[in-house]
Amino acid sequence: MFEYNLNYWDKMIRQNSPTAKEINKIRWNFIKPVKPKSVLDYGSGCGFFRAFRPVGIECDTFDINNYPQSGINKEKYDLVCFWDVIEHFKDLNEIFTVLEKVKAFNIAFTVPALQIDTVLELWKHYKPGEHFHYFSDDKWDNLFLEHGYKKIRSGYPECPPRSDIYSAIFKRKT
Repeated sequence: MFEYNLNYWDKMIRQNSPTAKEINKIRWNFIKPVKPKSVLDYGSGCGFFRAFRPVGIECDTFDINNYPQSGINKEKYDLVCFWDVIEHFKDLNEIFTVLEKVKAFNIAFTVPALQIDTVLELWKHYKPGEHFHYFSDDKWDNLFLEHGYKKIRSGYPECPPRSDIYSAIFKRKT
């Protein structure tokens, strides 16, 4: 009997998601300097990042929604990714709780970032009740710097095809 499992789900995503393929190629290239072997995609949604992972990298997925996912299977990860997730946390301290729990020293994330000319109420990322935080890239950086992290890399590599999406990698100071 045929089994609809996580590998099947990965294959369907790869076959039917050309835009996701482009964005996740950008993401995997962005995190390359960290050289992760084990990655946790926290808030993974339907699993695009895992589906497009390079050969040789283990990528676990966790999401609050009922998507096929691997779950958190390790006590420690080389990197935890929060792609389009952090702005959904009501309490930003929960991010650091997750990082402590999985003993992660590296974090990568993407977030909508306010630009100088942004009119909040007209901005496409303005989603009251869904997005709880609206910061500039400097304010996002400060959040991690204040929690003892050092910025490794940042920028707007997903723009285009997206807009106003800030990406960063931070490493916890030891």
